Amino acid sequence: MKILLLNQFFWPDSAATSQQMSDLTATLASRGHEVHVICSKGGYATTAATAPPPATIHRVSGFAFVRGKVGRLLSYLSFYPFALLRALTLPRFDMVVSLTTPPLISLVGTAVKSVRGSRHFIWEQDIYPDVALNLGYIKAGGVIDRVVGYLADSSRRHADGILSLGRCMTLRLVRRGIPAAHMRLTENWSNSEAIRPLPRSGNPDELVLLYSGNLGLAHDVRTFALAALELKSDPRFRFIFVGSGSRREELRQYVEVYDIRSVEERSYVPRDQLSEGLSIGDIGLVLQYDSCSGLVVPSKVYGIMASGRPILFVGPADATPALHIREHRCGWQIDNGDHAGLSRLLRYLADHKEEVHAAGARAREALLQHYDLPAGTARIAFALENQSISLSQPVP
Repeated sequence: MKILLLNQFFWPDSAATSQQMSDLTATLASRGHEVHVICSKGGYATTAATAPPPATIHRVSGFAFVRGKVGRLLSYLSFYPFALLRALTLPRFDMVVSLTTPPLISLVGTAVKSVRGSRHFIWEQDIYPDVALNLGYIKAGGVIDRVVGYLADSSRRHADGILSLGRCMTLRLVRRGIPAAHMRLTENWSNSEAIRPLPRSGNPDELVLLYSGNLGLAHDVRTFALAALELKSDPRFRFIFVGSGSRREELRQYVEVYDIRSVEERSYVPRDQLSEGLSIGDIGLVLQYDSCSGLVVPSKVYGIMASGRPILFVGPADATPALHIREHRCGWQIDNGDHAGLSRLLRYLADHKEEVHAAGARAREALLQHYDLPAGTARIAFALENQSISLSQPVP
């Protein structure tokens, strides 16, 4: 097939969706498909020091991505017309796969399906307009909510299928009136060859928690910060935050005001150095607000598992990370707001590091069996190639 992927960010950008698309293009090309990508010239995060993926890349003009409401909005609005124009002027594609950056980019896929007769799948990464509602960007029941919701759901219903990252995401879409039979469960992955378990260097008496990736509005910083405050005088703990995001400044100010010296910040780690980057912690920290369950599915979970580290998830019990933790016994889940419970758990784990190591080993084994790169990308490729299978079941 001749396949077009639509997303604002792509290689060499190190955004999570960019990395997933790079992995997928390699698998699709290896299965004999011709892959094209329409993306913007501007980037989201640092560039990746990896070889170009096997795809023809069509970069379109527009305002560069800038963090902040105005800059982000201008970047989004300028991408739509240029992406649509390029998609309609390129030779016909058999399949269009649209992601969700910017929101409603699936409308370009819908237009290409209507005008050129291409099949269209939506690879949901964030559920709009629900994400914007929960994060306070738009008012529930307002004009923007109704218009965006109508357009997004119309595009979903007209698509040939929807790729869902987890059962929690599928449930969110069902609540919006999208039939479960219209969706395929295609969970994310990590590369067990690129990310391998490495021993942690440094003080063996410390318990180091690592948060790696974007720290944004969907992430529950407050529960962690209150627990860190309770543990600030305990020399056994160190908390490392790698990456960037809109909540980094909030955390930075909190740590400074309360003089929490156990928290430190570091910049992004290139993708080809993730084994080393993820090995600086004993436990991988994942944060998510309860209200965002199913609206986003943290992809960092799979990198943590690949590194042989257990997951500490502060978030709702029905979210995908919590389901993985219970199913594979590869970590711990704490409810939002339970900072006292988080502090107790960390004190316990500091005294029982053998349980940390055992949970990390189970995480790596679960990754190898279920969420390794070949299996994860093959699930999506199989879904695109075989539209007659039962959509509501996990793709083999």
